[in-house]
Amino acid sequence: MALLRGVWSVARALGRSGAELCAGCGSRLRSPFSFVYVPKWFSSTSNGYPKRPANAYARFLKEKLSITRAQNPGTKITEIMRRLGEQWKELPDAEKKIYEDAYKEEWKAYKEERNRINETLSLSERAVLAQSKTQNHLKRKGIIKKELLTLGKPKRPRTAYNIYLAEYIPDCEATTIQAKWKSAYENWKNLSDSQKQVYEQLAEDDKIRYRNEIKSWEEQMIEVGRSDLIRRKTK
Repeated sequence: MALLRGVWSVARALGRSGAELCAGCGSRLRSPFSFVYVPKWFSSTSNGYPKRPANAYARFLKEKLSITRAQNPGTKITEIMRRLGEQWKELPDAEKKIYEDAYKEEWKAYKEERNRINETLSLSERAVLAQSKTQNHLKRKGIIKKELLTLGKPKRPRTAYNIYLAEYIPDCEATTIQAKWKSAYENWKNLSDSQKQVYEQLAEDDKIRYRNEIKSWEEQMIEVGRSDLIRRKTK
């Protein structure tokens, strides 16, 4: 249940798709025009910036996710996401264009609404919005973290000391967590180089595991149209 709640929190964060589903099959749009609508956030209020519209793939995902889950009960969410990614790749350009046009239409309305709001704000209101933007950014980071967990992003490699802690702490006889940490640190300092080398080798092995897994995961994310989730390449 916790996993499903995480999926739906991500889906809600993606925003409304605006797609009207066919009453008979529940999977086709009635027409390209049913995708264009006035966004929920598009109003005359100026107490906050509008929500960024979901991109084309996010719209497709939101439309298909519940349908695919219902058709494949018991299937892991990572497998469902993989299947949806394959469906998106194989979707004809004409059908993809429906989602892309809807995104472009909303993006245009989004920018116009932001500009309208900016023109009417006082300095104090701008300060309040700046604070709100920071809070929303932190909230968004939390949503992304849940999304990455749902999508099965590999865990980062552990350091030699972290591997040592995972082994030492459970067997430590100290009564408080602070005492356990202190005992672990003191014991680590007294380990010989050869003893530490065991943990350092395990850490190196974990780095190799991570490099292989993250490479495979990022390739999969690119395939399903989620290149926004991969690491930024540094020169």
